[in-house]
Amino acid sequence: MSHTARKRFGQHFLVDAGIIDAIVRAIGPKPGQPLIEIGPGLGAMTQPLLERCGALTVIELDRDLAARWRQREGVTVVESDVLKVDFNALADTARAPLRVVGNLPYNISTPILFHLLAVAPRVLDQHFMLQKEVVDRMAASPGNKDFGRLSVMLQWRYDIEWLFDVLPSAFDPPPRVDSAIVRMLPLATPPALDEARLSTLVTVAFSQRRKLLRHTLGRWLDEQGFAGQFDVQRRAEEVPVAEYVALAQAVTAKP
Repeated sequence: MSHTARKRFGQHFLVDAGIIDAIVRAIGPKPGQPLIEIGPGLGAMTQPLLERCGALTVIELDRDLAARWRQREGVTVVESDVLKVDFNALADTARAPLRVVGNLPYNISTPILFHLLAVAPRVLDQHFMLQKEVVDRMAASPGNKDFGRLSVMLQWRYDIEWLFDVLPSAFDPPPRVDSAIVRMLPLATPPALDEARLSTLVTVAFSQRRKLLRHTLGRWLDEQGFAGQFDVQRRAEEVPVAEYVALAQAVTAKP
């Protein structure tokens, strides 16, 4: 399949056969599983996935590529911006939890990850190629410089596992950054909370990373009339995910 990469779509096509094989083995697709690929591009991953599972759904914004994929047997095409796709509607038509994969456009990878939070209860797993810096932030532990809002907002809902790095030379055209493969497993029993409240709380906490939380989150908690206990004599990156979750629950439940 011949196609010129379009910069506005953030297209970088994976061409390294060894990396492709490693990704497909990590995913381990089985026949009958409802598999969704975001951004199939030229099919570097799509073709071997299709050979193993027999059918899959692809989400493709590029109309030329979408038209080509419609000609392939076993491929269902959703021609759309992935941020506008209703994944719950896709899950409604599936007979099992979704498996979501893709080489995500690096310019909108974080919005895509947040968009998928809504369908997490109906997902078996997610395997993505992302900018390595983003994967580092997703999987970071408290106390690490990469630990931040993205870490908290994803780790409260998923078990996140870095699998391996991918060099720019594995793509055509090569991106200017290193990439990595990440596995995301939705937690079977995630903490019950108001996601919007957690998002606001964490955004406030990390708004001034170098300052102690009493300057940011402490003031916000006062504004909410929170009278509980929370140590604000720390920096945001020092607080474990479980404590942010517990605080969001407590603030939401306050009288």
